[in-house]
Amino acid sequence: MLIILLGPPGAGKGTQAEKIVNEYNIAHIATGDILRNAVKEETTLGRKARQYMDQGQLVPDELVVEIVKDRLLEPDCTNGALLDGFPRTVVQAAFLEQVLPDIKARIDRVLSVEVEEGELINRLTGRRICCDCGASYHVKFKPPKVRNVCDQCGGDLYQRSDDTLETVKERLAVYKKQTEPLISFYREKGVLSAIDGNQDIDSVYKQINSILKDY
Repeated sequence: MLIILLGPPGAGKGTQAEKIVNEYNIAHIATGDILRNAVKEETTLGRKARQYMDQGQLVPDELVVEIVKDRLLEPDCTNGALLDGFPRTVVQAAFLEQVLPDIKARIDRVLSVEVEEGELINRLTGRRICCDCGASYHVKFKPPKVRNVCDQCGGDLYQRSDDTLETVKERLAVYKKQTEPLISFYREKGVLSAIDGNQDIDSVYKQINSILKDY
């Protein structure tokens, strides 16, 4: 079973990904992780990727896809895998379509977790982190007992720079431009399932599980 998980920042993909891989005993493949691992282990493709990364350049789509292809051949992917954060663009998706037949694989289902923009902004801008112990809170969904004070250690809570309103809007704009077109790409292939991500975590997973249980 090969699954792709799509969704904008703040959609809760990380939480749902963890539930999926545990339930179905499949590998969790995040592009950033496998790029770092390939470079660290100095694989042939990892050395090629390092050349671009050391120069501050983006790793070419073709190379990223080849690294993903190699990762899918590893033993822990025997039962399948969940691609999280990949592909990011239609170009990457097209390259992926070209290499999957080489490893006798196909995309079974693409899950698109869809959340209203206003809700995404509320989720992301409301996050707070303890500057001492790193505990995480949310002003609406998980507030501390005392405003801006960590329940665990009494440290001050702060808002990360990438959670400010301006940065969040920019992140959502990038997703809309680069990644959202994948929804149409996979819908045309008949493998897309839209998930209502505006609900609570368990309700969202119930939708996902009702789709994947048939694979």
